[in-house]
This record gives sequence, C-alpha cells and structure tokens, in this order.
Amino acid sequence: MSISGNAVYTVSEDVVAREIEGEIIIVPLVAGIGDLEDELYTLNETGKAIWDRLDGRRRLCEVIDDLSAQYQAAPGEIQADVLGLVTELVKRRMLVAVEPS
Repeated sequence: MSISGNAVYTVSEDVVAREIEGEIIIVPLVAGIGDLEDELYTLNETGKAIWDRLDGRRRLCEVIDDLSAQYQAAPGEIQADVLGLVTELVKRRMLVAVEPS
C-alpha cells in the first residue's frame, strides 16, 4: 500500500468519530475494522490536528503544508507524522482514498 501526497483521503463510512475532551474517539461500525481486540481508537492532539484536515477535499500534500504553516517542527517531521498516521488508518480501513472534487 502506497500513500500519495497527491491523494485525497476521508473518513470511512464504516466508522464514526467524535471529539471528547480534546481527543478523537473512533468507533468501528462493522466487523473487521482495525484490530480484533480493540473496539475504540483514540487520537491525541497531533492525530486530531491531522484527522480534522482529512475532509475529502484537500490533497494530503495540502494537509501537510497547512500543518507546517501552523506548527513549528523540524523539516520532514510533520510530513512523517501525517504519512505515518494516514498509512496506519488506511490499513485499518478507517480512512479511504477518494477522487478529488
């Protein structure tokens, strides 16, 4: 599986996500999402900042640019964080690639 900076990602219809006390809680709605032993997933502040920008409209490179403009981090650190999280969430079927609108 290859994650492309030019691809657009959005939340899968197979999960529901809510913000609770500054964290994103992701609840799978169908079997086979994520790990068998886990039922809920949480994203910390960094994960939330990424998740909030995966709206099905912006290319991943735009999400990285937006976060880079907002947060000061070493070059490549934000890109690595975004690509790492998106790769994991796509693998767990919590995010899906969509055609850009």
